[in-house]
Amino acid sequence: MENAVRDFGVHIDVERNLSYHTRRSYLSDLRQFSAFLLKNGINKPADIDQTIIRAFLAALYRGRVKKVTISRKVASLRAFFAFLLREGRIGYNPAQMVQAPKIDKYLPVFLSVDEMFSLLGVKFGSDVSGLRDRAIIEFLYSAGVRVGELTGMNVSDVDFSNSLVKVRGKGRKERIVPVGRPALSALRAYIDGRPGGSENTTDDYTGLPLFMNKFGTRLTARSVRRILDKYINLGGIGRKISPHTLRHTFATHLMDAGADLRVIQELLGHESLSTTQKYTSVSVTQLMDVYDRSHPRAGGKPNHEQDERNNHSSGKA
Repeated sequence: MENAVRDFGVHIDVERNLSYHTRRSYLSDLRQFSAFLLKNGINKPADIDQTIIRAFLAALYRGRVKKVTISRKVASLRAFFAFLLREGRIGYNPAQMVQAPKIDKYLPVFLSVDEMFSLLGVKFGSDVSGLRDRAIIEFLYSAGVRVGELTGMNVSDVDFSNSLVKVRGKGRKERIVPVGRPALSALRAYIDGRPGGSENTTDDYTGLPLFMNKFGTRLTARSVRRILDKYINLGGIGRKISPHTLRHTFATHLMDAGADLRVIQELLGHESLSTTQKYTSVSVTQLMDVYDRSHPRAGGKPNHEQDERNNHSSGKA
């Protein structure tokens, strides 16, 4: 199993070109599965059948692992055994017919326009950290990028003259995203204000990092989450959100304003339109607005014709 998992890791990195986070999750799932096999005296992929896999999933259910996590582990096992089958190491894919749990669907969490403006209206410091923090929040909302995409960006990825930015998404795919003027202004103020300006050194990402920590190295996703937590409290939002919430907010506000769904799909970097639909669910505010304007008894404009018909019917009765 150890050799098979190692070879599979090379396969998903080189051949399938999966994102770093997907590769890490798949390999973590397989290491957990391998540990389960060792406890049951199994160490050869050819000895694994559907019964063993179902027993593994049953142990996950007993451990109250979330359905979405179990579903991903099933996908990991299917991909792993499909690779082994292609390589001729096993005779069939034992995970192919294993049923993944039905994932509960949740509406994405996002900030209202008022909440977003409250967050952006927080008093940021005038030092380098304050300039950086403002630029991060402005950019997350303006471009709708993932936090991993944000931390992986370089200064050279920003085209200030054309208000565009190059984003490296999942699977190392690149896309061009427009950026609003407030975000660009905040970025420019931060870059010009940090020590050395644009003369800082590059790192392993083969470029000058766009966002840096106090040590002059690339900012991490965890640091971005801590920064956002700080300003959420200062903005009086009253609930805990993640950087991904600003991505939901970006998409939802575009959707509410009438943006085309396929344009939002392109901006978010989604391959499937159904994924975009999940991220851009109609907000409660929009639902209430439509309800108030459309329903005769919702406090909106009364339907006089319907009232006259009702009165006429009552008179006949």
